[in-house]
Amino acid sequence: MKGPVGREDGAGLGDRAGLGDRAGVAGGGRGAPTMLHRWWLAIRPKTLPAAGAGVITGTALAWRDGGFSVGPALAALAVALLLQIASNLANDVYDAERGADTADRLGPVRVTQSGLLSRGQVKHGMVIVLALALAIGVYLTFVRGPLVVVVGVAAVVAALAYTGGPYPLGYHGLGEVFVFLFFGLTAVVGTYWVQTGATSLLAWLMAVAVGAPVTAIIVVNNLRDIEQDRAAGKRTVAVRIGVRATRWEYALLMAVPYALLTILVLTSDLPLAALLAWLSLPLALRATRRVFLQTGRALNLALAETGQTAIVYSALFALGLLLAH
Repeated sequence: MKGPVGREDGAGLGDRAGLGDRAGVAGGGRGAPTMLHRWWLAIRPKTLPAAGAGVITGTALAWRDGGFSVGPALAALAVALLLQIASNLANDVYDAERGADTADRLGPVRVTQSGLLSRGQVKHGMVIVLALALAIGVYLTFVRGPLVVVVGVAAVVAALAYTGGPYPLGYHGLGEVFVFLFFGLTAVVGTYWVQTGATSLLAWLMAVAVGAPVTAIIVVNNLRDIEQDRAAGKRTVAVRIGVRATRWEYALLMAVPYALLTILVLTSDLPLAALLAWLSLPLALRATRRVFLQTGRALNLALAETGQTAIVYSALFALGLLLAH
């Protein structure tokens, strides 16, 4: 099932690592990956840049408004990455326990389902990662107050509940909502707030701009796995509305950041240099074209391109604000 910022980390990582030979892996043969490599596959590193997109945007806005603070900025980035890793691990083990992951999956290898790591190992890893995130959250609590605890606990619970618990969000069509709330709105506005001690309408609007393409990662994953999800009884948005509507949902989400940014520049809420983020448009168009023309495993490339769009858009936006001052 899906991780908050994309279930998978691109096309064919497991296959390129030789993990398609499950018999060899299980038997500990010459092709078996090292333990470090197994954990590397488990955390799905290609999902992490998109998780940082909101933090980059929130930090850029804080810098623009004279509130940049390196400690809280780095802490916010670390928490975002750790929560993404924890959610990836949770999805890996809970999908395996529910029988949702099979040998016929279209994405890269899942370590629990493939036997590369045991359920206990993955769960212990998840606990360690969450403990690290909470430790950093303690620092942010000293910086900004007890509201950090409320936001942090909500994020942790939601990350675990994505595929775990009695009502897994991803199984009931709430995956997009979760991602937009925590990796869009919370990531941008929260990062801005822990540095400046306030929020702004501009921060909220840019949170929408960044949250849209990050949410699109989930959409393309749901589209890729629509038949498998339907067979497994997962009521994702894609399963509910069908292939055609899901493709248009994706296109709309990918258009939002460019349209919203243009409006904010035209209204003088942002400097003209912020339009540097438009240089990420070719990536967005390439991914959108792939989503409309391809199906199945080929959409792993669209997933990677969607994540790249989110991080490049945020980085170029930040660069634009820097050049404008």
